[in-house]
Amino acid sequence: MSFPIADWPDVPADLIAEVRDFIRIDHLVDDDAIDAFLRSAASLCEDFTGQMLIARSVTDMLPARQMWQKLKRLPVQSIVSVERVAADGIASALAVEDYAIDIDSDGIGWIRLCQSADDSRLRVRYGSGLATDWDELPESLRQGIVRMAGYLYANRDGVDPGGPPSAVT
Repeated sequence: MSFPIADWPDVPADLIAEVRDFIRIDHLVDDDAIDAFLRSAASLCEDFTGQMLIARSVTDMLPARQMWQKLKRLPVQSIVSVERVAADGIASALAVEDYAIDIDSDGIGWIRLCQSADDSRLRVRYGSGLATDWDELPESLRQGIVRMAGYLYANRDGVDPGGPPSAVT
């Protein structure tokens, strides 16, 4: 359920430097590789925690139903728009009174139509993520991502039979 790593916001230089310090290298030659390993480690973290780390825009396509439906990403910060998408692919905005939305205390976003719908679908755009940027990540997650990126870098040519650091797993 991950986003492609290219969809992640730019990795700040200080985070790359943190990985370099962790793996004890003093050159910049592998910074592009470290950047890619940081993105991979963050993606693995998202898959493991079930939450988006850095806030991004998300679009879900859902059946047009009158029952409550859960949005796919967590934690939902805001629901931006709801559109009905007809079978021919033409989208039209729904009036606010045509649907209900909720974001519960666990960050789960919910939506339902107020009236019966035909065979159309709903396109819901929303913002989801724990932090607005890399620097605002909870320190424990940031540390795990740095350690995992270091592990991926150190084992880029093969598999370590010992597995990832226990602090990460």
